[in-house]
Amino acid sequence: MAVSDPTQPDERQPDERELSPEEFNAAVAAVTSAFGDQTRRDIYLFVRGSDGVTAAEVAGRFELHPNVARHHLEKLTGGGYLTVEVDRPDAGGGGTRAAGRPSKRYRTSEIDATLAFPPRRDDILANLLAHALDLVGPERAAAMADEVGYEYGLGLASKMGPAEGHRSVHSALTAVADALTAHGFAAHAEARAGSLTIVAECCPFGDAAQQYPHVVCAVDRGMIRGMLAGLYGDTEPRFEQSRPDGDDHCVARV
Repeated sequence: MAVSDPTQPDERQPDERELSPEEFNAAVAAVTSAFGDQTRRDIYLFVRGSDGVTAAEVAGRFELHPNVARHHLEKLTGGGYLTVEVDRPDAGGGGTRAAGRPSKRYRTSEIDATLAFPPRRDDILANLLAHALDLVGPERAAAMADEVGYEYGLGLASKMGPAEGHRSVHSALTAVADALTAHGFAAHAEARAGSLTIVAECCPFGDAAQQYPHVVCAVDRGMIRGMLAGLYGDTEPRFEQSRPDGDDHCVARV
């Protein structure tokens, strides 16, 4: 019987590779954004051990103001670690619903199974898809990519705030940055020259973004527009800086 040598690399996992410094920083940013606060970690474990909780239940359990409890829950939701469902209480009979504010119930999502770093993109597949889009022409490819990103962003927004009224622009941008960070962009919202921006310090698409920026960057822009549309309302952010163009960060200004 062959005995494996623990000092040697495990060749049974050919798909594993070492994270680049940029990928590692983005991964740490994603986990830190969601779990860097001790109270938030405790809240996550509380939700994980339940069949779903409301912000009021979290506030009571941890002796927090309801707004603080809601902030922690939304941080975890934006990172993809929790899902949220909206339910209106019955008005009393006949199955009708009350007209009051709906109740939001938070549950752990499927990502709970691993708590892994942001998923690494397969460079070969990304380049194959980008090249396939490139064959239809730059303008059409960018339009298709933007549409895909926009629909995906709308879907993310619906999970962060289903059946909820639009947020303030600051709250929406913060939520968008949290979601982008969970996807490996290491993003944050900040004020610049009198307006609000989303700054992404990393691109999880790697070389594909350098080779096919008009396609891959269009997906990113569509995601941001879609999330903003779902959380704040239709808007056209200005994308002023881009890493494929040689800038240090990607910047979208609202």
